[in-house]
Amino acid sequence: MALPRPPAAVVFDMDGLLFDTEALYREAAMTVAASRGHDLPEALFLSLVGRPWTANRAALLDHFGAGFAIDAFQADWIRQFDTIVDGRLALKPGVLRLLDTLDALRLPRAIATSSHHSDVRRNLAAHGLAGRFDAVVAHGDYARGKPAPDPFLHAAARLGVAPEHCLALEDSHNGVRSAAAAGMAVVMVPDLLAPTAEMHGLCTLVAPDLEQVCDLLLAASAAPVGRTSGTLPPPARLGGTVQS
Repeated sequence: MALPRPPAAVVFDMDGLLFDTEALYREAAMTVAASRGHDLPEALFLSLVGRPWTANRAALLDHFGAGFAIDAFQADWIRQFDTIVDGRLALKPGVLRLLDTLDALRLPRAIATSSHHSDVRRNLAAHGLAGRFDAVVAHGDYARGKPAPDPFLHAAARLGVAPEHCLALEDSHNGVRSAAAAGMAVVMVPDLLAPTAEMHGLCTLVAPDLEQVCDLLLAASAAPVGRTSGTLPPPARLGGTVQS
């Protein structure tokens, strides 16, 4: 298992990839649904992972019915998540080693997420990672959310690197679809969703965790020149910003 060439930049998803939050979102959603006398099937929740709220709102109304108090449900879901995430926000294995490796390789990196900027700031601050990313693309920064390519295209533009020279790291099916549609090489690191035949077709690789991604990047950076022809050199990083 190897990357076809070393990337010039790396774009991360956030929930389920950097932070172990998807299981907490599931716990919060099912708790709130039960408190309202509803059952939220596991399959339905999993179909919501990696999608913007507009799409998820429609899916929940389709399941629960047009009379379902969707806005109140969303508000309670967010409050319940905010309650349980405090003190339980864990990094996914390999995050710190991978960020240290990107520093050593001088590779710029961004986050492309469906979550809000406030969520990104909270999560990064909780683990002292606020200065470890060159750009953050979040809800409100793009017209179309995942699985459309917009979040990843915006991230590449913020980094000043062509999408085809970026490596995208994703855990969700819709995130993989988004990154692949943007023209990026994609490594899926599964969280709640197992890779399907479609995912294997869209991804360059499927890795068990970010430790493996770290090893892949180190191996690609050490590859002979003949194996990496056509790769753009990493943009220079000065003072935490990317100079293109």
